Amino acid sequence: QLQASGGGLVQPGESLRLSCAGSDFSLARYAVGWFRQAPGNEREDVACITSPSIGGRTTYANSVKGRFTISRDNTGATVYLQMNNLKAEDTATYYCATKPSYYCDGAFDFWGQGTLVTVSS
Repeated sequence: QLQASGGGLVQPGESLRLSCAGSDFSLARYAVGWFRQAPGNEREDVACITSPSIGGRTTYANSVKGRFTISRDNTGATVYLQMNNLKAEDTATYYCATKPSYYCDGAFDFWGQGTLVTVSS
């Protein structure tokens, strides 16, 4: 089971760091992605990091590129999403997910419960 945490209410321009950890397994081996869904919208990709075995490469949605950073801690067991310069349009429930694959391409199999991020003045 995945556990996403770190959401909250912030003002535009502020930062948050989301965390994703596995309660029954480590995230160190496979690709991990962050996704978000705003009310009335479809879920969208936010960021992804590949397995460390293939270099831990990162990809980002254009809407967050340059503001968000996905990373692993030193053990690889926790994946973070550092979100800077937050905007109102970043308001959404954020989910982390993983799958038994090194790569970010394709569907994800295991999902966390989501953490709400609200950006409002």
